[in-house]
Amino acid sequence: MNAVERFLSPPLPLARVAWLRHVIYPFVLLDVLWIVTDPVPHGDVPASLYRGLVVRDLLHLPAPSHLYVRVLLGVIVVSALVAATGRLPRLAGWVCAVGMLDWVSNAFAYSKVDHDHFALIVALFVLPTVGRARVSDVDVRSQAAGWAIRMVQIGAVCIYFLSASAKMRFGGWGWANGATLIWALTRRPNGIGPWVGSQPALTHALQWVVLVAEFCSPILLWLRGRALYGALLFWGGFHLSTYLMLKIHFLPLVVCLLSFLPLERLAPWWATRPWDRVRRPGSATRSVRRSARPRPGDRGRPPAASEELSSAR
Repeated sequence: MNAVERFLSPPLPLARVAWLRHVIYPFVLLDVLWIVTDPVPHGDVPASLYRGLVVRDLLHLPAPSHLYVRVLLGVIVVSALVAATGRLPRLAGWVCAVGMLDWVSNAFAYSKVDHDHFALIVALFVLPTVGRARVSDVDVRSQAAGWAIRMVQIGAVCIYFLSASAKMRFGGWGWANGATLIWALTRRPNGIGPWVGSQPALTHALQWVVLVAEFCSPILLWLRGRALYGALLFWGGFHLSTYLMLKIHFLPLVVCLLSFLPLERLAPWWATRPWDRVRRPGSATRSVRRSARPRPGDRGRPPAASEELSSAR
């Protein structure tokens, strides 16, 4: 049990949670205003097109309406803005999490379910459990912070692993030797995509690489140091290539992959930002001279050691 506890809730700096909040909650704004905008028009389509997902049925979430989706959008935007500042982390975080679950499940109740949002929803539900966290809490370690971060990591890994499982469920091992990638590159011709799609051997090799990598994705939970950075770089390159060739992005998943990085190391850099150290020439000398001037209450006091040394010079 101790080993399981150390794995599921390792003591990690609160600063990493604070940084994740500063990234994830602003991304929520980008998500609802640019990426997943379907719920707004869904409020104006016939109710007969609505097919509620299981999660909506379990939570008794209503079918979208014109007013409902617009009020929901406002609630998500306000709660995400408040949570991004670090204020009311529990209240604003829970409101944003429930609102996003309603929003995303609404978007997917009319068509396919995009699996890239799974880790994002998990992150929104676990981050409020930590409470207050600041980017300066580098030396403050918490098991609550470790549990929340680990859940986000597991959610990201599940997207890869379950994607490979779905390929085996519907296509079997023959999926890797099929024409799925060729069909996608033909349907979405971008960049070098058409050339890649014209090379069957290359597309089969890429499909095998993706399939093996997705099945091996749980290793991310145990990798450390350069091995972890190399694996994250591989997945970053994979998502970049799918966007360049297919115009398909996995931004919600990519944002959650940041949970694997030691974001708390950004706090010292943030405290000593280069633009804060820019001074006009001679400003340091003037500040020293001002500090060396005697104050009214210092008259009659013996000179400090530094003043004696200056007078000796």
